[in-house]
Amino acid sequence: MGAPIVVGVDGFAESPPAAHWAAREALLRDLRLRLIHAWNPPSPEAPTLPHEDDLNYWAQRLLTDLVGELRDTHPGLRVSAELVPRETVPALLDAARDAEMLVLGSRGRGTPGGFLLGSTGRHVLAHGERPVVMVHADDRPLTADVTVGVCLRGAREETLRFAFDAAARRGGALRAVHAGAGAGGPESEEAAADALDAALRPWREKYPGVPVAEALTSERPALGVMHTAPGSGLLVLGRAETEPDPVPHLGPVIQAAVHHAPCPVVVVPCG
Repeated sequence: MGAPIVVGVDGFAESPPAAHWAAREALLRDLRLRLIHAWNPPSPEAPTLPHEDDLNYWAQRLLTDLVGELRDTHPGLRVSAELVPRETVPALLDAARDAEMLVLGSRGRGTPGGFLLGSTGRHVLAHGERPVVMVHADDRPLTADVTVGVCLRGAREETLRFAFDAAARRGGALRAVHAGAGAGGPESEEAAADALDAALRPWREKYPGVPVAEALTSERPALGVMHTAPGSGLLVLGRAETEPDPVPHLGPVIQAAVHHAPCPVVVVPCG
């Protein structure tokens, strides 16, 4: 039995759309779906708070209702749910280690000041050991096509593996974009085109049924990826491994994607 897809659930409106996206993905991959709601209980020495039992009841009710809704909407789905008595970020990171992917809801788009993602999302995206998917409440499955941002320097194999596999499972085309080519730097557009073709070649051979379109742009990577993503049902980006840091650093491309992409965004950790 394969690893499950895990969804982090809270009481906000973004959780159900994320759970439904994950349910469709679980059926597509023939995997189990696991909902978790992190619950930070008081220490044993702490006095019992008024209505504490009510809070536990409503947390469990949230999961129970969502499980019932998912089973009604997605026949054949194997789904379980649990309250996890831990702080949210450690609970999600631990659950993700044994998961195929972790799915979270995102608070919408375009909030000024960069506060859209929130502390939990930032930490999970920065430190997750498995792919993390951010789903906006208003995301709709427009097409089966997948866009992948390709970095021509550094590790990218895990990103391309995920992107080609996702396109193959969906029966869609793959759009591979490299931004920044020929933008006054040492990399010419011709050299970038050759490098992109070389990076994609082994994956084209492994997935011959996936149509692939290559896109080069001289725009800054964050803008170039955003301008290529419209029309796709999924945007896949890689995240380079970084040293542990209490302040998570995601980079401008991931930041822009999570805030503004018109579809769910997958961030794949690359060694």
